[in-house]
Amino acid sequence: MTVVENDRIAMATINEQTLDELFAQMTVPEGFKAEIVEGAIYMSPQRDVHWETILLIVEVLRDHFKRRTKVLSDVRVDFPGHLNGFCPDVAKLRDGSEKDAEGRWRYQDVEFIAEVISKDTARNDYGPKKTAYALAEVPVYLIADPYQGRCHVYTQPKDGEYVTETTVSFGGDVDLTTTLGLTLKTDEFPRD
Repeated sequence: MTVVENDRIAMATINEQTLDELFAQMTVPEGFKAEIVEGAIYMSPQRDVHWETILLIVEVLRDHFKRRTKVLSDVRVDFPGHLNGFCPDVAKLRDGSEKDAEGRWRYQDVEFIAEVISKDTARNDYGPKKTAYALAEVPVYLIADPYQGRCHVYTQPKDGEYVTETTVSFGGDVDLTTTLGLTLKTDEFPRD
């Protein structure tokens, strides 16, 4: 009985902390990525398949937008919901975006997010992160899943959900012409 009471007390203390306090207390080992999803801290190792896919997406965005826009990878952005400090694999910001008073990018300026699935954190990408991105009204959310060999593209956020989902197998083209004015080729996306 004492253990349960202590666990509850510890959890209550964690829930009262801010995202800044939680991130400041973390020691993230080299080669790992850390995020806070609904108040829980997740650390996952960076893998070659993961990085290769991120790099391919970033290259397409940078080539298309000619470096005139901000494209981020693994940079903290706080999203709606309880203690959601995400570090998206890829985030494209609207032109003219500026950091807030705390020196962070605002979720309101994010117009595209891509997450590459890791086995241990896939539930977050398909669940609470997808919901938070829809609540933030991120126009395009792409999940690249090297285990399935598919991309899932979510668009038209409304009331905390994405209205449209399109699935494209690796090797096909992801049509983002209506939202970003580009097509993302997936023929080089590695599988795991």
